[in-house]
Amino acid sequence: MSDLNAKPADELTAAAAQVAADAASAEDEAALADWASALAEQNDNPSEISATTAGVFQPLSKVAPTSTRNDIEMILDIPVQMTVELGRTKLAIRNLLQLAQGSVVELDGMAGEPMDVLVNGCLIAQGEVVVVNDKFGIRLTDIITPSERIRKLNR
Repeated sequence: MSDLNAKPADELTAAAAQVAADAASAEDEAALADWASALAEQNDNPSEISATTAGVFQPLSKVAPTSTRNDIEMILDIPVQMTVELGRTKLAIRNLLQLAQGSVVELDGMAGEPMDVLVNGCLIAQGEVVVVNDKFGIRLTDIITPSERIRKLNR
């Protein structure tokens, strides 16, 4: 211990830096050896790797157009937001802040008029409100055709 205290601080810093550099170069050599062995293994078995990736990534030109209809099952579990809209209105913030329990807000929808059914904000159907087992539901009366939906998207 007394020998270390006798050395100047610059020598101690230089010695510590040399020890750290030796440790880092040993780690770098180990990492390079790992990479070299992995590359050698890859070069030894190229057919094994290409066979695995060929099953995952197929050229787009070889995919038949009819196979996309069978792939619809891939999207069946994607959740979407379904909303039934009774009507809309615009209010000034002054009027909004005056609302209390029992207040009536007039909507632009008429009584008996079909309700709009929206999926992710896009109109897909219209229907009428029903009550089943004390719960509200909607009976679809008119479904928007795909061509009409596309036409509305282009607007």
